[in-house]
Amino acid sequence: MASFVLRRPFALTSALKQLPKATSPAARAFHSSPAKQQLFSQRSSTPITTSISKSSPTFQKAFRRYDSSLQGIPNPAANGTLGQRLAYGAAMVGGSILALNLVFNGERREDGGMPPYERAYLNDTFLHTGLGLGIIGVAASALHRSGWSYRIMAANPWVVVGGGLVASLGTMFGTFNTHPDNYLQKYVLWTGFNVAQAAVLSPLLFLQPALLARAGLYTVAMMGSIAFVGATAKQEKYLYLGGPLLAGVALVAVSGFAPLVLPATAARTLMWSERIWLYGGLAVFGGFTLYDTQKVLQHARMAQMGLARKDVVNESISLELDFLNIFIRMVQILGMQQRKK
Repeated sequence: MASFVLRRPFALTSALKQLPKATSPAARAFHSSPAKQQLFSQRSSTPITTSISKSSPTFQKAFRRYDSSLQGIPNPAANGTLGQRLAYGAAMVGGSILALNLVFNGERREDGGMPPYERAYLNDTFLHTGLGLGIIGVAASALHRSGWSYRIMAANPWVVVGGGLVASLGTMFGTFNTHPDNYLQKYVLWTGFNVAQAAVLSPLLFLQPALLARAGLYTVAMMGSIAFVGATAKQEKYLYLGGPLLAGVALVAVSGFAPLVLPATAARTLMWSERIWLYGGLAVFGGFTLYDTQKVLQHARMAQMGLARKDVVNESISLELDFLNIFIRMVQILGMQQRKK
C-alpha cells in the first residue's frame, strides 16, 4: 500500500504545475517541482491571472527560475496526411516494443506461453485501465468546460491539494477494500476515484491540444512496450523490483520538495533535483509498469489456484497511476523542448 500512497500524491501535485500563467500577455510555462503548484492564483478579479509578487519569497524564487513562454507550439496534426501520421505512430510503438523486447526480454517463459486464464485476466485489467482513463478524460473535459479549472486556480492551493488527496486516497482504499462481488459499491468507488483524478487534472486542458496529444501518444507507446515485455518475460522475473521502486519513488518525491527548502543560490543542487524528479520519475514509473504487469499475471495464477480472488478493478488502479505519472512528465518534457526552440 505504501507504493500507492507515494504514487498518488505526486501524480496529483505534479499535474497542477503544468498550467501556463498569465501574468503577461504571453502564456507562462512549466515549473519543475510538483510541490510548487504553479497552477493556483491569488484571489483576484481575473481568475486566470496569478500574481507571483504576492506569493511568499520561497515561491517567488521557485517560479523565477523557469518562467518562459510556450506560445507558438506547432500542431503536428496539420503536417502530413492521416495515413502518414498513423504510420508514424505505429512505427514508434512497434519500434519501442522491439527495442525493449531485445534489451530486457532475453529470457522467455518456459511454460509454452501465456495460458488462456492469464491472458483473459490481463486483457480485463487493461480494459478497465482504458475505461478508467476514458472516465478521467471525459470528466476532466466536462469539468473544464463548466469553469471548474478557473475555480481551482483561484482557490488556496494547499486546500485543493489536501482535498484532492483525501478524495483520491479515500475512494482508492475504499475500492481496494470492497469485495469484487459487491459490483455496485465497487464500481461507484472506482468511478469516484477516477473523477477525483479528473478534478485535479482538468486544468491541463488549458494547454494546447497538440502538446497533450503528443504526450498521450508517447505515454501509450512507452507503457505499451514495457507492458509487452512484462507480459512475455519469464514468470516473476521482475517482481523483485517492488522494493527498489518504492525507494526510487521516495527519492523522486523528496526531490520534488527541494526548491521549497533550498535557497535559489543552490543552482546546481536545484538543477539535479529537477532532473531526478523529471527523468528519474520517468524511469521509476516505467519500472512500476513492468512490475505491475507481472504482478497482474501473478495474481491471475493465484486466482486460478484459489489462493486469491479475481479483482481486475484493483489491478487497473495501479496501471492508471503509472499512466498519469508518465503522462504528466511527458507533458513537461515536451513543453521544455518547445521552450528551447
